[in-house]
Amino acid sequence: MLSRPVTVTQPSLIKQRPAAQPFRRLTDEERLASMQHFYNRHCRPHEDLWVFGYGSLVWRPEFDYTERRHALLRGYHRALCLWSRINRGTPEQPGLVFGLENGGSCRGMVYRIHAANVPETLDELWKREMPSGAYIPRHLTCRTPGGPIQALVFTMDKSKDGYVRDLPHHELIHIVQRAHGTYGPCAEYVVETARALKQQGIHDRRLDELLRHLQPDTPKTE
Repeated sequence: MLSRPVTVTQPSLIKQRPAAQPFRRLTDEERLASMQHFYNRHCRPHEDLWVFGYGSLVWRPEFDYTERRHALLRGYHRALCLWSRINRGTPEQPGLVFGLENGGSCRGMVYRIHAANVPETLDELWKREMPSGAYIPRHLTCRTPGGPIQALVFTMDKSKDGYVRDLPHHELIHIVQRAHGTYGPCAEYVVETARALKQQGIHDRRLDELLRHLQPDTPKTE
């Protein structure tokens, strides 16, 4: 049976945010149509597909891949700019997850998906990353040690009500510390992302600063 759209309002604690539009899950048909649109435009039956990870995909990809590389994406930067009302929060008390904002650059990882596994992998990725259609899936150039490649990148859709901008730092900390969703605590998501990036030798000063508030004993990174 297909899932029905869920309608709720934003929590009252975000007093300075504009009045929220209703929150709505994509129906199964809408999610599949979005996935098929990307596949038809950017995938070929006998070609592998690269996927760029900059948040939880760095430490929990949950799909099979044949190769992994460090990658640099220009034109976007990692930011906690998306309400999470399913995976790391609830409609009543949303958390925050990373999205890609315009400007700057972002270091992450790219994964090569074997051509035979692309349809199944895309289906799982859309279930995970696109429950509310908050991202715009793009096919973008990433720099890697083995040369430039084109990869699937989930970028922020600023037209959606899930987009967050200019949260005061203390409010951001408060939200991350309190929220909990189907995948677990929001704070865990932030800490695990920071840890995974550090293990890969990827430094993110904004994330390091946030981590020091969530884990006061965390040493400062130069």
